[in-house]
Amino acid sequence: MIIWINGAFGSGKTSAAFELNRRLSNSFVYDPENAGFFIRRNIPDELSKGDFQDIVLWREINYKLISFIAHSSSKTLIIPMTVVNPDYYKEIIGKLISEGQDVKHFILYANKNTLLHRLRLRRFFGGDKFAVDSIDRCLYSFDNLITETKIYTDNMRIYEVVNEIANQCGITLMPDKSSHFKKIIYKVLVFLKHIRFS
Repeated sequence: MIIWINGAFGSGKTSAAFELNRRLSNSFVYDPENAGFFIRRNIPDELSKGDFQDIVLWREINYKLISFIAHSSSKTLIIPMTVVNPDYYKEIIGKLISEGQDVKHFILYANKNTLLHRLRLRRFFGGDKFAVDSIDRCLYSFDNLITETKIYTDNMRIYEVVNEIANQCGITLMPDKSSHFKKIIYKVLVFLKHIRFS
């Protein structure tokens, strides 16, 4: 199974993905952004685009690598990645579905004020201007272009989001035995690892 967690920046995709991975045995978090950073570091500046999703090679690499992992491993793949262009959705998620992969696609949806509030800490550290600037186009896409399976997260905690994803996927999560302190440390590490700077 592939669990694709879509949503605007600040919607909680990464937090939900790693919490799901923590509670789900035999799972693996795959981050498509890593291919984008690799491509940017290894091509001349004039070939690099503002959004690496616009680079055809990024979409091809991710489709092929996700397909390879899904065919070769028994692990549940958890993919936190914002995709708002319907053509890019078809090139990656649509192709995976067409080849018979069991893809569960979720949009973590929140209103603009909620997203800005959640991004405030990243902005404090000077990161993710791109995330803030992208909110409007993300919400437009999820309202009009890529609209299926929304989970409205404005008033939900991450554990509630994860439980909802698990329920809709028909999967059983492991009991959460971590202490409150360990959960806080884990969340901080996930946050620091995935904050992006523009």
